[in-house]
Amino acid sequence: MQFDSIGFIGYGEVGKTFAAGLKDKPGVRQASAWDLKFAQPATRAAELAHAQAAGVAPQPSLQALCEASDLVISAVTASNTLAVAGEAAPFLRPGSVFLDLNSASPGTKQAAAALVEARGAHYVEAGVMTSVPPYGIRVPMLLGGTQAAGLARLLAGWGLDTKAVSEKLGVASAIKMCRSVMIKGMEALVIESYATARHYGVEDHVLPTLEETFPSMDWERQGNYLFGRVVQHGQRRAEEMREAASTVREAGFEPLMTEAIADKQQWMADLARAGVFAGLDRHARWQEYADRLLQEARKLQT
Repeated sequence: MQFDSIGFIGYGEVGKTFAAGLKDKPGVRQASAWDLKFAQPATRAAELAHAQAAGVAPQPSLQALCEASDLVISAVTASNTLAVAGEAAPFLRPGSVFLDLNSASPGTKQAAAALVEARGAHYVEAGVMTSVPPYGIRVPMLLGGTQAAGLARLLAGWGLDTKAVSEKLGVASAIKMCRSVMIKGMEALVIESYATARHYGVEDHVLPTLEETFPSMDWERQGNYLFGRVVQHGQRRAEEMREAASTVREAGFEPLMTEAIADKQQWMADLARAGVFAGLDRHARWQEYADRLLQEARKLQT
């Protein structure tokens, strides 16, 4: 397995990271990208300039990208996983590989695979097991599908941390989604617990009790990190948790907890979009984020 042209659908944080990291790998002649932002007047100039400066060829359409690539990597939002696979499928080269990095349920991945493979291309799912920063292209990834083993070997040879877990589609995504329930759930719990403790002025009592119970975790540092990540990426996390809820539902359970986590992440994303956290960077202390939440709560009560 070898690729000389790699195309990225989605040129956001993940797409930019992987495009920059893979464009100069052995045998790669061209890396190109397509993103809806390339066509939007408000973002077109900046995004095209970024791609060109990074040595990534911006494509004029999704069709052009697929027709120019023998490895297509989908890095869009979770809610667009199936739609993008369906839009790309008619234009994929026969024998090409479609690597789906998106956080989606096993059922969504299987449906996307059916669309891709009906056109003679190969679908490989990826479970990206943690946030891409600070790992970059070395972020741990689990791959699934009939071509997963070969692709994992190639990518590992390029320095990526990839492991094929099953030829059966859905296994890698199930691992990712079950983990996400815990990780994103902890984020939601920390935000709700810490902000409430801040309201009552008891945070200096609550955090030490957490450290007694879970001494391996620095709860102060985790609070700073988790608040910042949710504020920055809450929308993406909310969409991922809706896919996690689908994963739970596909297993035959009512996703009561998972849907609540999605709602909490969406709530934070909506507040961030409304400017509640304006001026706070990702290095801000959790108390600063919590104070903004409390200020907003007081506004709603008056």
